[in-house]
Amino acid sequence: MIDLKANPFFLNDEAIRWVEETKASLTVEEKLQQLFFPLGYSANEGYLQYELLNRHPGGVMFRTGRIDELFAAHSYLQTHTKVPLFLAANLEAGGDGIVAEGTAFGKQMQAAATGDPEQAYRLGRVSCAEGQAVGCNYAFAPVVDIDLNYHNPITNVRTYGSDPEMVKKCGLAYMRGAKECGSAVSIKHFPGDGVDERDQHILTSVNSLSCEEWDRTYGDIYKTLIDNGALTVMVGHIAMPAYQKKFNPGCSGRPTPATLSPELLQNLLREKLGFNGMIISDASPMVGFLCAMDRRQSVPYCIEAGCDMLLFNKDYDEDLAYMKEGYERGILSEKRLDEAITRILAAKAALGLHEKQKQGALAPKKENLSVIGCDQHKAWAAECADRAVTLVRDAQRLLPLDPVRHHRVLFEILGKCPSEQRVAARFIADMEKEGFEMIPYEEEVFDFTKPMHMETVEEFRAKYDLVIYIGNVENASNKTTSRLSWHAPYGAGNNIPWFVEVVPTLFISLQNPYHLLDVPMVKTFINAYSNHDLMIDTVVDKLMGRSEFKGVSPVDPFCGKEYLRY
Repeated sequence: MIDLKANPFFLNDEAIRWVEETKASLTVEEKLQQLFFPLGYSANEGYLQYELLNRHPGGVMFRTGRIDELFAAHSYLQTHTKVPLFLAANLEAGGDGIVAEGTAFGKQMQAAATGDPEQAYRLGRVSCAEGQAVGCNYAFAPVVDIDLNYHNPITNVRTYGSDPEMVKKCGLAYMRGAKECGSAVSIKHFPGDGVDERDQHILTSVNSLSCEEWDRTYGDIYKTLIDNGALTVMVGHIAMPAYQKKFNPGCSGRPTPATLSPELLQNLLREKLGFNGMIISDASPMVGFLCAMDRRQSVPYCIEAGCDMLLFNKDYDEDLAYMKEGYERGILSEKRLDEAITRILAAKAALGLHEKQKQGALAPKKENLSVIGCDQHKAWAAECADRAVTLVRDAQRLLPLDPVRHHRVLFEILGKCPSEQRVAARFIADMEKEGFEMIPYEEEVFDFTKPMHMETVEEFRAKYDLVIYIGNVENASNKTTSRLSWHAPYGAGNNIPWFVEVVPTLFISLQNPYHLLDVPMVKTFINAYSNHDLMIDTVVDKLMGRSEFKGVSPVDPFCGKEYLRY
């Protein structure tokens, strides 16, 4: 029996009665439909009704959009739904995780770089308050992965760093902020990303720690957050052979994602860690899930193995059909279906959604929209940015910059990410206001059928007083690496820093704290952890000496290589 009066539900008799009565009112088909958490694509009422509500999903998530669109979509869904909906967003870095106009507070690693878990509390408070304003009641956050492998392309600045203790403190602080806003959290990505150098979006990745190592790190984090009321856990498509073999010595040596592993879901998460709340899978269209088992079997087996909800779909109708077929064939048992529905409804009751529906108050209220981008949130974000920027090294004693001595600046932004134009425009405008002449790098074109002329050393020295690189390599799914790439025929193109002994050179990384690995020759290196406009402005203030560098790196920016310190 599931104890609905215990952590994390803490339901009273009236709420428990609602759970049981609602469950009894659902047909088998509606119960199967409640297991799904699709991605929403439009605020059109016809779409919301016929593509979503008529399929009775347990929750819906929309990507970041405009306030008016998200407010309208969430309002319609909650006004017309039979069972209150989870409405989720990736609220990892601020209110801009759900609305474009939201406060860009900063990535989790930025908060950790201040050395103060209270910044993670503010991150949770800002993110969830602005999410709630447009109807989001569920944060797919905090990320409690540990960034143990600097080659990992997806954890990185999304984490609170490599220190398990800091990750735990910040995870708890974010949860406190979310709880004050009435939002559910989903601590992720169990059993823990950041060990493997590969991304579960494109394969089943592996947490290769021993049981003892895991208990001291990830296990301690998850146990602490579970004991402190985490309502849901998001499970990754990540194998963990040590515990899988411990609980099932006969299991295959082939990596099995946690989302399809009873050993990790039932034996480890439910029994050893004592988690009584709701379990949701990570996005099921990821290759880490798709490649592990025929989807006809994996969709129902994911629930049978121990997940309560399946996140996103490869094809919504096909997945619904697979779930129904799996139930009829016995892949998904009646017992597990009942447990999953019970926990889904109990989690909704724990948020008070049943009471809000009864009062006609499920939909968001327009008067609450004023919290989005409010002065308090902006002030908190500014303080966090100021305290986070980290001077990794300045071996050439370049800083602060002088617009007279360093007037002509060759500038290049690296990463080729969607935000490139915005970031470049903001930085150039800020620097021009300070009196610098900003000269954007133009990619050199070579005709390899003719003798090649490259700029000479003396020509280069005569043209520039300073070179500044902006590393803007954003975290993104389906990328093999998050390293730097160069346009450098024969290794001597002017965008690669061969000239560090000729002209002072500065590297500012806005996203990845490990880029020093690829530019060890650059003597002045700064980590900023986020690329929103406020952070760019803050970095420029520090370049000019108006504000001291206060950040302390939450990871080893030298990647364990002693020579990078010098």
